[in-house]
Amino acid sequence: MQITSFNPLIVTKDSESVIALFEALGFERRHMKTGINGHITSVRMRYTNEDGKVFHVDVTQAPVEKDITTIRMNIRDFDEAYQMLQEKGFVNAQGEKITRTGSSESTMMVSPSGFSISISEHIRDHE
Repeated sequence: MQITSFNPLIVTKDSESVIALFEALGFERRHMKTGINGHITSVRMRYTNEDGKVFHVDVTQAPVEKDITTIRMNIRDFDEAYQMLQEKGFVNAQGEKITRTGSSESTMMVSPSGFSISISEHIRDHE
């Protein structure tokens, strides 16, 4: 399985306050995707330290009861990652739903012990 990025993802109903916190820490908004499942917005943020090391955090606005912190893992082959995680006992947090936006396929997978990984394949034809 080829992983192309791996970073924290915060899902919250109040994304502006979370984004403001990370901006105060020196992160900058880099990319925004709106209209996911009709009402979800995701913002990718980036921080470059004085040594040139780059860090990312994604903040997603969604109708959740309480904030969810997960790992965002971008991969080259969604089906391969989905199957591998299922074989390890992970279940799809959306039942069997896969979110398809035209430019990506994604879902959140939950481990038997309760941590989650949000897997996403960027459809390269849309680059």
